[in-house]
Amino acid sequence: MKKTAKRSECPVSSSLDIFGDKWSLLIMRDMIFYNKSTFGDFLKSEEKIATNILTSRLLNLEEHNIIEKLEHPDSKAKMLYKLTEKGIDLLPVIVEIQLWANKYLTLPDSIKAIIEEGKKDKEGFIKTLTNQLKQGIK
Repeated sequence: MKKTAKRSECPVSSSLDIFGDKWSLLIMRDMIFYNKSTFGDFLKSEEKIATNILTSRLLNLEEHNIIEKLEHPDSKAKMLYKLTEKGIDLLPVIVEIQLWANKYLTLPDSIKAIIEEGKKDKEGFIKTLTNQLKQGIK
């Protein structure tokens, strides 16, 4: 794994060096909530990430063991990306970002409804989703 220089010893700063760019959390969001797992899947996200940026972010997440790249079972031309346990451990962070957005931003009703449902039993929601994601890495 390529060693990234830290800006400081601050845990927030060091963590942001790994996943704090504009795209990495969106890639993880797509993996967690939309079951996206291939390069082509990520390109279809509504945010319209450029191919060179997607390549760079996937490589960075892989180098930091947040995701792993596997051979696709149905196509030799495709690679499959899966969250590692380290990546799955970021789920509570992503859920908290969604809760913050629900409180302070205007969201579509469909998204707001899902967030509100998860908010009713946040721990249970996170546990269920974590278990589902971990089944995918066995």
